[in-house]
Amino acid sequence: PKLSLLTIKPTIPSRVTIFGYPLSIFFIVVNEFCERFSYYGMRAVLVLYFKYFLKWDDDFSTTIYHTFVALCYLSPILGAIIADSWLGKFKTIVYLSIVYTAGQVIMAVGAINDITDGNKDGTPDNMTFHIALSMVGLLLIALGTGGIKPCVAAFGGDQFNEDQEKQRSTFFSIFYLSINAGSLLSTIITPILRAQKCGIHTQQQCYPLAFGVPAALMVVSLIVFIVGSGMYNKTAPSGNIMVKVCKCIFFAIMNRFHNRSSQIPKREHWLDWAEEKYDKLLIAQVKMVLKVLFLYIPLPMFWALFDQQGSRWTLQATTMDGNFGLMVIQPDQMQTVNPILILIMVPVMDFIIYPLISKCKLNFTPLRKITVGMFLAGLAFVAAALVQLQIDATLPDFPSSTEQQAKFINMVNRSIDITAGNLINSFVLKDKLQICFLSQGNEEYYTYNLPFDLTIDSGPTETIRLPGGTRNTIVIVEEAGRMTNIKVGIKVRSKSKSNHIFFNGFGMTLNITVGEEGFGNIVSKNMSTYVDVPQGTAEFVIKNAAGSTCAFKREFGFGSSYTFIIPPTFILEENVEDIKANSIHMAWQIPQYFLMTSGEVVFSVTGLEFSYSQAPSNMKAVLQAGWLLTVAVGNIIVLIVAEAATLPDQWAEYVLFAALLVLVCIIFAIMAYFYTYIDPVQIEADFANLEPEDEKKKNLEMTKKDMVENHDEKKRRSSNEGKIVQTNF
Repeated sequence: PKLSLLTIKPTIPSRVTIFGYPLSIFFIVVNEFCERFSYYGMRAVLVLYFKYFLKWDDDFSTTIYHTFVALCYLSPILGAIIADSWLGKFKTIVYLSIVYTAGQVIMAVGAINDITDGNKDGTPDNMTFHIALSMVGLLLIALGTGGIKPCVAAFGGDQFNEDQEKQRSTFFSIFYLSINAGSLLSTIITPILRAQKCGIHTQQQCYPLAFGVPAALMVVSLIVFIVGSGMYNKTAPSGNIMVKVCKCIFFAIMNRFHNRSSQIPKREHWLDWAEEKYDKLLIAQVKMVLKVLFLYIPLPMFWALFDQQGSRWTLQATTMDGNFGLMVIQPDQMQTVNPILILIMVPVMDFIIYPLISKCKLNFTPLRKITVGMFLAGLAFVAAALVQLQIDATLPDFPSSTEQQAKFINMVNRSIDITAGNLINSFVLKDKLQICFLSQGNEEYYTYNLPFDLTIDSGPTETIRLPGGTRNTIVIVEEAGRMTNIKVGIKVRSKSKSNHIFFNGFGMTLNITVGEEGFGNIVSKNMSTYVDVPQGTAEFVIKNAAGSTCAFKREFGFGSSYTFIIPPTFILEENVEDIKANSIHMAWQIPQYFLMTSGEVVFSVTGLEFSYSQAPSNMKAVLQAGWLLTVAVGNIIVLIVAEAATLPDQWAEYVLFAALLVLVCIIFAIMAYFYTYIDPVQIEADFANLEPEDEKKKNLEMTKKDMVENHDEKKRRSSNEGKIVQTNF
């Protein structure tokens, strides 16, 4: 029998299918849902964890938050290179998912305050330990989530044959639906878990649970993905196009540098200096990519504003009222407005807004859409600034780090004369537990920046030294005929909680509880510790040593702080509102979320569509990496501004970001005006048609060269023969 060489086209082996879809993709979709739930769930409560558990201020919390997000969008480049050049997509996903899971577990462990709470007072004794665990955990999470980001969707696409284009398209729709579903559910559920109480020694905000559930979902994600291993089509790594593009650019630069002499003819484009090593088609493709990447330069400013939904806007929500009647919204749950509005705005834009613009004969090009999206994001921050101005009008005027504030409470059954600081601040506190607010201007508290002398009646003068940046209550009591003062610092508002403290003016030790929380045993003429009480109606139970009890109820708003006074008569009539409850409703954030989400739909969706339409067929991954890089740079801009801009008011920072984006928007509009749209498919086809002609020209040139060389050789031989004949004669 005759042997013949056959060319066999590789196809994916037949596997189990359901409704025409490979069974393997269901494992991939479930994996993506769990992973996105894990990431967005952890990220939803992250900035509040920094502020209230690690005790960082708003600026530093914002800086670390955006540093983390930037790393999450830088690491996809590394993941793509590892997958395409070394391990392949499957192994890259598995190995980096293990790193990812370890990071989530470390975050959950680092949030357990009881680990270092040796004195059982509810405060970690070694905060450095918790910070170190948190930073290690975040670093591993950033490497994991970013590393697998470019691999999972592409790996899902690898499961289909070439003739399953329709099924592949449907898979990507389901895939992105699973991303939004995981994001939406986690952003709702994780803040609820965070608001729960947990702890061994003391009941605290349950950050271990808020981080633990995402960690558990990541474990499930990894297990589900590995279970489907035998069903996957695992393509071998074939080299990373990004590496090839970078090498081509580097070679062109170096070759141009080595041939910088003025005597060497110039070339039409600087990338043409790579022709000595790379073919013209690749160079043309790189030119198309760089043309789009140049337009990406202004885009990070959009992401600088967009990603502050999880930092600055969440911190803004902590100073607002989240009572919506039927439900109470936690500050970190307001982020759910974004994915909800996306599900609404995408079809509205596609089926209503864009068709109306088209009917109006307006040429709404992709670059114009991106410009509008940036402008809408700027308007969102103007709206945020207006809301912040309203919030600032209701917030107490806390002292700076070099100032202190004080008020006085008279617990003596007669009027007393007080001089605090100087004669101008002399006043009389009448009996019946009168509270005096010393004032400067219209402030409720007396503000000063130096230790001051306190004189009660004609008694001895005492120098009062209080910590900088604090509000304080000074209670005047009488012991053995001598006036003394008891000082206590006012605790700042805490999230959606209200903070309360009791002063026991009764003649015996009292024990006070509210729900499962306790103020402890309060000795007569002493202050209790602060206790966080949830918004709503709270019932306080007071017990004395004899076992007698007294209960009373109070209604509290978000973020309020009260000092309750138990007088000698035990008639609970007096309480001091140290900090008023949040009065601006969280619903006022909805307009800024609406503007930002509208901008995102117009900007992000259109940006990806434009990038793909202008990218060569084999370099769409390069532009995807470039797009993710703009997100990373945007977050770096936030942390730079947060640290560099020393603006005293938050509303001013919002206006600064809005102004910067509008400026960048104008620059981008000018760049877009001079941009010429191209058809990469046609350009690639033209180069494909030119290649045979180039080959013919090369063959013709080689033929001519051979003919010239043969002619010269014949002449040389004839000349030699002539010389020989002449010599013989």
